[in-house]
This record gives sequence, C-alpha cells and structure tokens, in this order.
Amino acid sequence: MFEAAELGQTLTPRRYDARLPDLRARLLSAHLELRSRKFPVIVIVSGADGAGKGELVHCLNEWLDPRGVATHAFWEESDEERERPEFWRFWRAMPGRGRIGIFFGSWYTRPIIRRVYGKARGVRFDAALDRITAFERMLADDGVLIIKLWLHLPKKEQKRRLKKLEDAGRLAPDDWKHYKLYDKFTGVSERALRRTDAPQAPWHVIEATDRRYREITAADILLKALEARLKEPLAPKAAEGGAPAKQGKGKFGRANSILSHLDMSGRLRPAVYARQLAELQGRLARLAWAARRKGVSMVLMFEGWDAAGKGSAIRRVTQAMDPRLYRVVGVAAPTDEERAQHYLWRFWRHLPRAGYTTIFDRSWYGRVLVERVEGFAKPGEWGRAFGEINAFEEQLTAHGIVLGKFWVHISPAEQLRRFKERQTIAYKQYKITEEDWRNREKWPAYQQAVDDMVRQCSTEYAPWTLVAGDDKRFARIQILQTIVTRLEAAL
Repeated sequence: MFEAAELGQTLTPRRYDARLPDLRARLLSAHLELRSRKFPVIVIVSGADGAGKGELVHCLNEWLDPRGVATHAFWEESDEERERPEFWRFWRAMPGRGRIGIFFGSWYTRPIIRRVYGKARGVRFDAALDRITAFERMLADDGVLIIKLWLHLPKKEQKRRLKKLEDAGRLAPDDWKHYKLYDKFTGVSERALRRTDAPQAPWHVIEATDRRYREITAADILLKALEARLKEPLAPKAAEGGAPAKQGKGKFGRANSILSHLDMSGRLRPAVYARQLAELQGRLARLAWAARRKGVSMVLMFEGWDAAGKGSAIRRVTQAMDPRLYRVVGVAAPTDEERAQHYLWRFWRHLPRAGYTTIFDRSWYGRVLVERVEGFAKPGEWGRAFGEINAFEEQLTAHGIVLGKFWVHISPAEQLRRFKERQTIAYKQYKITEEDWRNREKWPAYQQAVDDMVRQCSTEYAPWTLVAGDDKRFARIQILQTIVTRLEAAL
C-alpha cells in the first residue's frame, strides 16, 4: 500500500500557485453549502512522524470557514479521559450536522502504538480494528462523511525531516523513538489501513515528501468528497421519519410475549419492606464509597411503562448514596444540539468518572422504543440500533463499568388504577398527561418493541433485569438487591 506513496511526486511552485486559488474557492463554497445540507464531516489526519500533519491541519483551517470547523488534537490522554471508555474522548469532539471536525490523531493512534510496542497481540489488534470499522460504519449510516488521510514518508526522508525539526526545536518527545521502529510502524500501520479501508470510510494515502504536492492532494481529496456528497439528492421530507408502528392484535397485545411470562404476584408487607430497605440501602451506601476508593464506576438506567414507579425506585437508590457520588440524568425529547448529533452522543457525554455513578431516567433505548413506535426513526435506523447499542454497552463493561438495566413492568389494570389515582390526588396531578393516555392506547406496539429490545439486547455482559412492578415495594427491593449484588461482584 505504501509503495505507491514513494514515487517522488512533487509540485512546482508555479503549478501550486496556479491551482490553489480555484481549489480554495471551490472548497470554501462547498463548506458553505454544507451548512444547509446538514451532514457532519470528519477529516482524520494521520501518518508518519515528521510528515507535515500539523502543517496540513493549519492549511485546512486557513482554507475553510473558521465558523464551521473545529480541530481536535488527540495526543496524551488526560486523567479524565483515562477514567472513561476509550471512545469517550472522540464522542465529545464529534462535529454537529453541517460542521467539519478535523481530527489530528484519532481512534487509530492508540491501537497502532500498542501493537508496535508489543502491548497488544495480533488478535487483540485485529479486534480493535474491527471495532473501529464498525464504529465508522455506524457514523456513516447516520450520515457522517468520513475522510481519512494518511501522510507517508520514506524512511530516509523521515530521518531528514526529524533532524530538521530537532534543529528547529520542534521535535516531539517520541519522534526519534518511533523512528527506530520505522519498519515495524510501517507494517502495523499498513495492516491497520488495509483492514479498515471500507467504502463508507476509505483511506487516502498521500506521499508527503513534497509540501506543495501534499497540500494540494489533500485539499483535492476533501473537495471531491464534499462535492460528491453535496450532489446527492436530498431525502424527501416524508422520509425524515418512519411510519408509526402498527397495533398488534388485542388492546393490550400478545399473551405470549416476554413480559407476559413475568411473575407479577410478588408482594411485600410494609414491615418486611422497611427492614429490607434499610438493610440494602446500608449495604449500598458502604459499597458506593468502596467503589469510589477503588475507582469502579456504575451506570444505571431505568425504562418502563408510564406510572410504573421508575422515579420512586431511583429515589430509593439515591437515598442510599452520598450526593457527591452520583448524578441523575433525566432523558426527554432531544434538544436542537442533540438532534445535530448521533443519538448515542448525548449518553456518551454523561458517562461518569472512575468511582462515580450516573443514573439515567430513560435512556438510549428510546431509539428502539418511543422513536420506533411513534415513527420518529425509520425502520432501518431503529433496526440497526440494536447492534449499535450492544457495541456501546460492551465498551462500557469492557472498561469495568458496572451496568444495570431495569425495565419496570406493570399490568394494564395496575397502570389504569395509578392513572386514575393521579387524577384524583392534587399533588400527583402533574404526573398524568394526555400523552400518558395516548401511549396507553399503543400498548401492543410498545409491548412488541420491548420484546424485541430484551431479546436482542439482553447480553451476557449487559443483561436486562425485568422488574415486577405491580407492588412498588417489591420492585424497589428487587432493584436494590440487583445493584448491590453486581457492585459486590465487581469489587
């Protein structure tokens, strides 16, 4: 792959000066049109040390509209980044729709360096590359235009460049160290590029020996990719969402669903509940501080029917924990900022630091629940979300995060009783809305969506806990017991 980037290609100053004005004008025009087309663009600038990656980034920032581009340099990880899953730092930098993000360094850097220095075996390296390919496919499916540039230098030219940088006082700390492993870096990098070169995110290898050739070639690649995407027809307005889910047979759905097999008979007397509640909250309080000392994070997420008791269950969890150790994130309809991003973006940015807990009241499963049922997401979008969610949760648990997923289930009769109670008690009336009644009419569609969600996303590393919620006391104890058991196992 790299042999084709060692042909000695150059560009004379005259040809460079002749091409640059038109290239810049077209590039800026395409960038301005991007605002109205509303798709994100990620430009990855990677390659050999001394190949001029930083200089190229400076040029791109000069040639593009600065109001619509952000550059992110990924080098050493901060303590805050090390305490979260690896891709957290990249999700934070994702450009919104209609914007360009230039990534100086990327999700390729760490796997390549770890492989070169023997910190990751071949199988693990390939697995990391496969995760990257899946990640880029997910972004592309969401409309992201990914442009990957690799700047290559022959070994002799790299040595000359590094000496020049050293004389100018601009040499990076590891440049000579990496140079001594040039052949290994070349082999590992070539494998990475071949394995992750995909139609939705192809690699462009640029011979970087000549500055002018490097800059014009990179700008031309970016321009062609932008213009090609901008020529694609806009999706018709009617296709922005999907059709609302069809109702199943029977007002409250199928009798043979996963939820219908849940034993709803569990009950706890007040005295027994009070005793178990105190015991479990005491254990959770001690475990939360132990997790803080050991740097074990926890993510808890609650889904369930309207009036199922999610809020009261969350309160019994938080009552047991010091307020400094947790944060509750209530998930509602996405804001304009959130709609400009991939749907997982708003959940990635709330992941806790080591030793802390984030509790989500509603979660990323909205993609395959409310967005599916209400037609806010197309079938293709919510259909592929199952795999995307599984990959997301696998990254959390692989990082050591304790993940608890709770679906609080109640029967239609119990929901109706609670709805009517809320209507008659003054301080509970704010909890009942017309939307709650409308959602109740869609019970069969939601039940089918929950069945599919549990079937496809209850994994060995992130199982669903189905909570029998007709008796709130029984449900709260089940939830607390599950959290305590998992946290004890992790510690």
